[in-house]
Amino acid sequence: MRGHDWINSMLPDELILEIFRDLDSKSSRDACSLVCRRWLTLERLSRDTIRIGASGSPDALVNLLARRFVNVTNVYIDERLSISLPVDFGRRRSASQSALSWLRLRIVSERSESGANELDSYCLSDAGLAAVADGFTKLEKLSLIWCSNATSAGLRSVAEKCRSLKSLDLQGCYVGDQGLGAIGECCKQLEVLNLRFCEGLTDAGLVELALGCGKTLKSLGVAACAKISDLSLEAVGSYCRSLETLSLDSEFIHNKGVLAVAKGCPNLRNLNLQCINVTDEALSAVGILCASLESLALYSFQRFSDKSLCAIGKGCKKLRSLMLSDCYFLSDKGLEAVAAGCSELARLEVNGCHNIGTYGLESIGRSCMRLTELALLYCQKVGDEALSEVGKGCKYLQALHLVDCSVIGDDAICSIATGCKSLKKLHIRRCYEVGSKGIIAVGDKCKYLTDLSIRFCDRVGDEALVTIGNGCPLLRHLNVSGCHQIGDAGITAIARGCPQLTYLDVSVLQNLRDIALAEVGEGCPLLKDIVLSHCRQITDIGLAHLVRRCKLLESCHMVYCPGVTAAGVATVISSCINMKKVLIEKSKVSERTRRRAGSIISYLCVDL
Repeated sequence: MRGHDWINSMLPDELILEIFRDLDSKSSRDACSLVCRRWLTLERLSRDTIRIGASGSPDALVNLLARRFVNVTNVYIDERLSISLPVDFGRRRSASQSALSWLRLRIVSERSESGANELDSYCLSDAGLAAVADGFTKLEKLSLIWCSNATSAGLRSVAEKCRSLKSLDLQGCYVGDQGLGAIGECCKQLEVLNLRFCEGLTDAGLVELALGCGKTLKSLGVAACAKISDLSLEAVGSYCRSLETLSLDSEFIHNKGVLAVAKGCPNLRNLNLQCINVTDEALSAVGILCASLESLALYSFQRFSDKSLCAIGKGCKKLRSLMLSDCYFLSDKGLEAVAAGCSELARLEVNGCHNIGTYGLESIGRSCMRLTELALLYCQKVGDEALSEVGKGCKYLQALHLVDCSVIGDDAICSIATGCKSLKKLHIRRCYEVGSKGIIAVGDKCKYLTDLSIRFCDRVGDEALVTIGNGCPLLRHLNVSGCHQIGDAGITAIARGCPQLTYLDVSVLQNLRDIALAEVGEGCPLLKDIVLSHCRQITDIGLAHLVRRCKLLESCHMVYCPGVTAAGVATVISSCINMKKVLIEKSKVSERTRRRAGSIISYLCVDL
């Protein structure tokens, strides 16, 4: 019956709450909350996550949110994230309404922070943490990112009132041992703890936490904490028997600490180490004692050798992910040992390990048939034969990343395309031996490709993109920045054959003209991000054709395009109501455009 509210009269609160919880975007939930007062109340009850960036009065804002959203279990506060005023495009809130809302927030700020230092009023304080503790009593996950004014007193408030806390991230917070000790004393369900850049902590705080939360703690991250040493890790090894993930970045951790964890934490599954004073002794113990290890990442190690990887290969049969970065003393022998012993390996990244070459990667191709992702960065000794073996043996490979691999060429890419037909992501940067032949093979044989990036590959031309356009209809992400042989024909083929494209980077393409941009506008209505910088033949006409149908655009980079004027910039901004970022020279933004959309405009060079 017209005019009758069937939903509110028939559906109980519980069912509407479940519907709100199933909505997958904040904007959808916000829209539903505007239907009526009942829906507004129920939507607030359904919220379980709050994200807060930098604001004029974070303490007052936390108080306000705590009163409105009483069932929140996850609070994420990141003072690196800025919050700007709403932008008025004529179809949004009026400028007067936006200004009024901002003025009200400023009044609340001034009242709540009277007498306080002006800079401090922009940082979450212990009073704000007390409001978190009082308002979100069901809290399970708390992230305080670079909240520099939070101290142990505020953390103690959270510990005493949020005893269901399971995850705590204190990255960049200058909290002390007393606060961390309070968490260990009160939060007996804590499972995840991140202490990156917590310079105020010492061994005393972490030892006390390990004593209190040892039975439940599963994940620990420590980085740039100069006063945390092996003593803390010995406590972790003694009391945290359930630890599964450990991430360490420290100059003050030695073999003794890592050995204690290896001996005391039999369930360790993920280990990330950037510790210059750890040697073969500790890593060999990990290989011997940590049979459950599934993921290992080693960064900038200069005091260990193939002996460690041999122990890993021999003892860690469940290893699925291996990341080696700037480990100068590793060679093919170590990688061969991993290949022989870790047949479950699914992800491998080798970055700047200059003694690893073709033979080591050939071993991976022959033995690790479940490999799904391979990344080779700055591997000057890896040749085509390595990827030929990967193509033959790793049928399930879905992602391949190549950066500055000067010996790898078309034959390698053809082998991958022939053998790895499930390939979804191919990223190649500055591999100058890769040309159109290899990319044509990918277009012919990899029908599930969704992400293609071939940056600064000078030998790739239009014929390659024509094949991609004809053969890869699922493509969503394309980056051909700096591929000088690509022009209108290649981009037109992509526009006509890849209607699901959402990201396009064609920067530094000197031969690209407006006609290609018009084709993109016609064929890719889902496009959200486009990079046109340094395209000298693109003009306002091409931009107008682009935005006529690409109404979902959220970002547009167009610096150093001499054919683009202030009129073109205004056209882009006025046509795309979802636009969040426009990168352009300051001289090409009119005063009217600046007033209308100043918050979304970024300038590459300002008054140089």
